[in-house]
Amino acid sequence: MTDAPRKWTADRIYQNLRQGIMTLELYPGSRVTETELAQRFGVSRTPVREALQRLAVEGYLTIRPKHGCYIRQLDVFELAEYYDVRVGLELEGIALMGQRIPYREVAQLAEDWDPERAGYGVEGSEQFKDAEESFHIRLAGLCGNSVLVQYLRDVNDHIRIVRRLGLPDRDSVMKTYREHHEICQRILSNDLDGATAMLRAHIHESQTKSREVTLAQLEMRRRERVLASGSGTG
Repeated sequence: MTDAPRKWTADRIYQNLRQGIMTLELYPGSRVTETELAQRFGVSRTPVREALQRLAVEGYLTIRPKHGCYIRQLDVFELAEYYDVRVGLELEGIALMGQRIPYREVAQLAEDWDPERAGYGVEGSEQFKDAEESFHIRLAGLCGNSVLVQYLRDVNDHIRIVRRLGLPDRDSVMKTYREHHEICQRILSNDLDGATAMLRAHIHESQTKSREVTLAQLEMRRRERVLASGSGTG
């Protein structure tokens, strides 16, 4: 997880640890300490503490004073409940648009997700994943209810890790473009019922895939840990 000659700033440490959590290299429930990480990166505890606090705010780990930090456990049942809340919030966002549809903003969102342009690339890159999450926040924000958007951001903080496990293939990426674009087109056509039905199906499919990838990667990492533990016993 380390690469040496460049200086480890708080931001670089954050990015490194976040990547380790996203790939399950830092296994859910495992413990890390400021001292151990400071030694690993060859820095003082100050930038490490800053990085850990940022990760804690974003929901990736829990800080327990005098006990260390614990990588957040992945509970598929709890995650399913967050997805249920996410669906409710996003559908309510479309409903709140009602007759006050901000056509220009929705049209811009549709243009950004035009599959013919594929402006965020055609691979499951971090840029694409950031844009995919941003789409849902931007769409919800068009309802004009800032509290709803804040709740949706909070839900996203809790499910982000499973949404980003694995790299979607090109077909999945292009399917996302088409569905995002079509949801916007239906809103522009005042077909809010159609947009709602498509958005619900879109999120549920994402939830199913995320659950499958999460369980598969957890099992793979578990086996790796068992093998590593066995090899260390001689």
